This record gives sequence, structure tokens and C-alpha cells, in this order.
Amino acid sequence: MDVVDAIHRAAGALGSQEIATLSLTLGLLFFAVLAAIALVRTRKAAERAETGSRDQAMELHAEIDRLKTLLLSEPQVLVAWAAATDEADILGDSGIVMAGSVPERVLAFGSWLEPAAAQRMEQAVERLRNDGRGFVMTLTTTTGRPIEAEGRAVGGRAVLRLRDVSGIERELIDLAARHDKLMSDVETMKALLDSLPAPVWARDENGRLVFVNSAYARAVEAKDSTDAVAREAELLDRAARDELARARGANEPFSGRLPAIAAGQRRIFDVVDAPSGAGSAGMAIDRTEVETMRTALARMVEAHRRVLDQLATGVSIYNVDRKLIFYNTAFRSLFDLDAAMLDQTPTDSAVLDTLRTGRKLPEEQDYRQWKLALYEAYRAIEPKEHMWHLPDGRTLRVVTTPNPEGGVTYLYDDVTERLDMHRRYDALIKVQSETLDHLAEAVAVFGSDGRVRLHNPAFQRMWKLSPESLDQHPHIEAVTAWCQVLHDDNTVWRALRGAVTAIEDREPIVARVERRDGMMIDMTTMPLPDGATLVTFQDISDTVNVERALLERNEALVAADGIKIDFVHHVSYELRSPLTNIIGFAHFLGDPAFGPLTGKQHEYLGYITTSTNALLALINNILDLATIDAGAMSLTLSEVDIRASMEAAAEGVLDRLVKDNLKLEIDAAPGIGNFTADERRLRQILFNLLSNAVGFSPPNGTVTLSAERRAGAVAFTVTDRGPGIPPEQKDKVFDWFETDSMGSDHRGTGLGLSLVRSFVELHGGTVTIDSTLGQGTTVTCVFPVQHAAKQIAAA
Repeated sequence: MDVVDAIHRAAGALGSQEIATLSLTLGLLFFAVLAAIALVRTRKAAERAETGSRDQAMELHAEIDRLKTLLLSEPQVLVAWAAATDEADILGDSGIVMAGSVPERVLAFGSWLEPAAAQRMEQAVERLRNDGRGFVMTLTTTTGRPIEAEGRAVGGRAVLRLRDVSGIERELIDLAARHDKLMSDVETMKALLDSLPAPVWARDENGRLVFVNSAYARAVEAKDSTDAVAREAELLDRAARDELARARGANEPFSGRLPAIAAGQRRIFDVVDAPSGAGSAGMAIDRTEVETMRTALARMVEAHRRVLDQLATGVSIYNVDRKLIFYNTAFRSLFDLDAAMLDQTPTDSAVLDTLRTGRKLPEEQDYRQWKLALYEAYRAIEPKEHMWHLPDGRTLRVVTTPNPEGGVTYLYDDVTERLDMHRRYDALIKVQSETLDHLAEAVAVFGSDGRVRLHNPAFQRMWKLSPESLDQHPHIEAVTAWCQVLHDDNTVWRALRGAVTAIEDREPIVARVERRDGMMIDMTTMPLPDGATLVTFQDISDTVNVERALLERNEALVAADGIKIDFVHHVSYELRSPLTNIIGFAHFLGDPAFGPLTGKQHEYLGYITTSTNALLALINNILDLATIDAGAMSLTLSEVDIRASMEAAAEGVLDRLVKDNLKLEIDAAPGIGNFTADERRLRQILFNLLSNAVGFSPPNGTVTLSAERRAGAVAFTVTDRGPGIPPEQKDKVFDWFETDSMGSDHRGTGLGLSLVRSFVELHGGTVTIDSTLGQGTTVTCVFPVQHAAKQIAAA
């Protein structure tokens, strides 16, 4: 029975005399219960044995009387219910539960119990009769008498025993209840200690383990707490245990941080061990993670300090006492402060006063009030920005940031250059805006999203767009739709849209647009680095009109030049035939075989011969130029003696040298040798050069004809000491019929140098002129040593 079990548990806490008394009482209780059961069974058996013998009946009655006597020897009431019946057998003294001796009223629990207790009793009896569930409970009657009610299922019957438990039994029950309460509290405490993550232990007066929790068992790698106690598995090493033992010996608690091996790993514990009358109890709190985090935090703080020390921004950190606990190199350099002074952890006020003394703070009229306003950062919860304009012209951006643990962090950023750049940028933007607004070209900038970001008034005027519509940043699709009213060539606008909205292959495009009103516009796009696109439109109507006029004029000039050349060719051929006849007949007239001539006739015949020869040379030159111009001239190449060609050309101007008293110098190395060329054209080139030089040389002057070999070429040079050629005339001297006396008596046809250049270029060579006014002119012709004859002339 539960009450008996409780009494047994309580007995463990009692003395020997109390145990003897308790044992006697328990024996009586067991005997009474057994007697009651036997009595009930016997009565029922006697009632059913109507056919039994009288001797057996008498024996049964005697046994019933004996058991009843034993049962009634103790003040109690027994109630028994047979299975499947509501009839109850009641035995005993009902006066122990209620006044009077009416057994039937025992089952009226409400008549002698409080309502709540009566309800409990009725529910317990109902469970006993229906389910056979036993119970033990202590109740108090309305008169204050304690009654123990016990229900049991015995032999197919439900038996209820009501017993007066006043006196020692009441004390034993109370003691058992207190013991149960105490044991429950102990179990609760053990469960609580067992749930702790920290190892907990208890030792007896000899220092032996008597209790450990699950965390302790896991730390020493034991199966469970019982195994750890049985093996006396120690968490702390010998030195640590000795230290704890010394503290217990002095009856003092121990508290300290000790290392230990827990679950195979070295850990750090905060150990607390307190002595008691029966031993000691202790706990070890794992601080390994805390120490690891503290070490990692220290390393992180140090790393942050090193990082801050590399920043260009000045940093100073003050603690809650407003003392400097950190500064970086940029802070010290920014204000040129003494490191020794900063290392002494000065106060915030001392640092500001030092800066003020060095005129490194803003000049404030009320410095005290300014400093108090700055110190509001120590009570603030949000960062605050300040702009310090220093007397030396610098501008500092100072940010005060409250620290979570108290104090303030100052950030100093020199923004002097940044502000100057902002001012310059603003000025540049204004200049750019003014420049764009006054440009004659229409300019529009489209962003990477294809919308208008910038435009000038010329763009509005050219495409007749309203400023309001452009200020809305329209898309390129809308802009091209508006512009198509004036120019409906969709190909151009499609190309423009592609250039503005393209992501890859952003190439510039150039297009010419002719509007319906006749305006000619050159459109150009230029991709910008930020993804935008610059589009310019330039009105070139005037330029196109002028160009058209020039083209028409040039075509007319070309046609006129062609007519002139055709005319010259025709006239030259037409003049050459009769001129040949005149020369032939003049030759016949001068021949003595045809009769003598008078002196005057002979003189006139000489004039005719000279004039006709000059006219024939002019016609031949014109024909040569015409042949070259037509691309029909070919060279007869052979090995040409350089010096012989120079001398042959010089013979052609001897009479003019004598007439003008000029000196001709021929300069060529004796072994200059030969080169491949057309000998007749080479002599013609040198003759024309010498004729030109003689014509522009002053009397008694000197003309030089020289030749030299160069790398892969032969160069002929003719130099005179004449008036020279003005720079603006150098490019014209090779044109047909271009002649200028330069103040001399020379009158030429203007074809000599044109033939020179054409013949030299036919040889694959070049002609250069070096002339200085008042000092003379040098013409150099360079011929390649080996070449293939050209069949056409150079331009």
C-alpha cells in the first residue's frame, strides 16, 4: 500500500525506538486488513452453504466471530462490495466517522465530510468499484477528526477501510508526507543540477565524490553520474584538487580559474567550491569560449588599430572619462602634434587647448561655448558632422561618433582639395553650359537609358522642339519621332536610335541629312565613357551650296582645260607641218647651189632660220607634254655616260654663255660612270635646266652643273646665282606656261621645268627646288640606277 510505503520511507529517517513502534503498528494494520478480508469471505461462504453440515457451520461461525473480534479490536469501519452489485457489507464502529452508530450512513460521505472531500471520496470509490484502482487518502471529518481512507480490490470485491489515524499514526503520516516532500525536493534539485551544462559535484567529509551531474559525467567521459561516482573520476588535476582541499581545510570557499581536460579537450573553467558540515559542493563553469572570444577580440581590436593607423583620415578615440586612448598617424600628422604628449593619454579638453594654442582650431568668438557644444557628443546617440575652417586655409570635416561603451570617436578628414575640386567642377559645369548654349551646332547628350540628359538652344531651334518637352528628358524614340516631321528618312533615325541605345559595339556614326525645307545637316554621334552618347547636328547648308558652286566651276575649268589642251595639240600638229616646210625652204635658199644671196638677204634668212628653229623647239616641247599627258610617252633606256651627257647638254648653251659672259662649271667625279636612262631625254632635261639657269643668271655670273652618286641613285644638280624664287611661287614653276622674269631679261615659254619634272618622273626619279631670294636657285634631279621604264607620266 502507498501509505505503508510512505511510512517505510519515513522510517529511514527515524531512530530505533521509533522504528520499533512503527513496526508494531504496521503489523497491526496488516493483520486488520487480512482479518477483514477473511471475515467477509467467511460470511459469504456461510450464507451460501445452506446444505452444509452443522459442524462446518458452527466452525465457520466460530471463525467469523474470532476474526470479527480481531477486526473490531481496532477502531475502524470496513465496507465491501461484491462484483456486479450495489449492496455493501459494513463492519466496524461507524462512530469513528460520524456521531451515532448508523452503519448505513457511512456511505453518505457528504454527511460527515466536507463537500470537496466528499466529492474526492465518491470519485475514488467509483474508480475502485469500476476499475479496481486502489487509493489511500487522509481526510478530515466535519468534527475535525483525521480519517485514513484506503481502497483495495481483494478477491473480486472492492474493499474500503476507514480508520482513525489520530495520535502516533497521524504523526507518522505527517512525517512520511514531509519525507516525501523532502525527497521530491531532493529529486527536483537533482534534476535541476543534472540539466545544468556546467559540471557539479558533491564530496563527503573525506573528500570522496558522492554526487556528480550529467555534465560532470560527460566531462570525465563516464557512462553516467553513477559510473563517475563509482570510479571516482576526477575532473581537476592533482594540483587543483590539493588547492581546493586546502581551502576546505581552512573552511573557506574557493573561487578561481583552473585548466582541465574535459571530454578529451583542454578547457578553462571558473571553479567554485564551498565547504559544508557534511563535506563540500562545487561547480565548474566553462570559460574556454569566453577566453577564446576575449583573445580573438583583442586580436581584432589590435588589427583594427593597425588598419586605422594606415588610414588617411585622422582618428582619435576618447573613453568615457574623456581621455585619449587611441590616435592614428594621420591624426598626429594632420595637426602636427607631439607623439610624447599624445602617449600620456591627455584629456579631450587638453588636446583641444593644445590645438587652439597652435591656431589649429576654428577661430570662435566664444571658445568655451563652442567646446561645450562639441562635448554634446558624449551624451549623444547619433553621429554628428562638423566643418572646421582653420586659420591656415584648410577645411576639415569632423565627425563625432558616440562609442557604445562610452566615449567618443573623432574622425578628421581634410576636405580642402575636395571642396576646391567641387568649386572648380561647378565652375566647369557653368562654363560648359554657357559654351553649349552659345554653340552654333545643335548638341544633345543621351544617357545610357536613352533619355535626353543635356541639350542646347540650337538643338531646340534646329528641330523646332519646345523646351518644356525636352526638360522632361524624353526617350530617343520620342525625339526621333518629333524630328521625322522635318526629315522622314527612317534609315537615319534607326541608325541614331541604335547608336544611342546600343550596349556593345558602340561605334560613332556620321550621316548627312537633307530636310524637307532644303537645310543640309551633318549628324555625328560619339560614344562617351559613362555609357552616354553625344549627338551633334551642324547646319552645312551654306557650305554645301558653296561646294556645289565650286564643283560646277571646277567642272567648267576642267572642261576648258581639256578644250585648251585639245586646241594646243591640234594647233601644234597643224603648225608643225608648214613650219617644217619653211625650215626646209629656208635651208634651200641658203644653199649656194641655188644661187648667191645678197648680204641683206643672207641676214634675213638667218633670222628666219633662228625663229623657225625656236618655234620648232616650242612645238616639240608642247607635243612632248601632250604625249606625256596622254600617257603615250615611252623611254628608250640604255647605258648612259653621265659625264658625256653633261657635256653634250652644256654645248647647247655655249653661245648664250658667251653672249652673257657667263661661266659654266661642270662638277663630276672622273670615274662617275654610267647608269640606265633615256639618253635623249636626259640631255633634254639637263639642257632645259641649264637654259633656265643661264636665263636667270646675272652677267658675269657662274652656273654650276654637278653630278654625284648616291645610294641606289644618281643626282644631277644645276645651281645659279640669280634672284631666286619666292616661296609662294615654288609650287607653280612646274605648271605649263608658268613664267616669271623675276626682274631679269629672261623670257621663256614656261614649259622647260614642266618637261623636266615629267621626264624625271618617267624615269622614276624626283625633282626638288631649293631657292633663296637674292642668292639663287638649285634644282636637283635624282634618278634611280636601275628601274623599269614607265609608260605613263606622273601627275
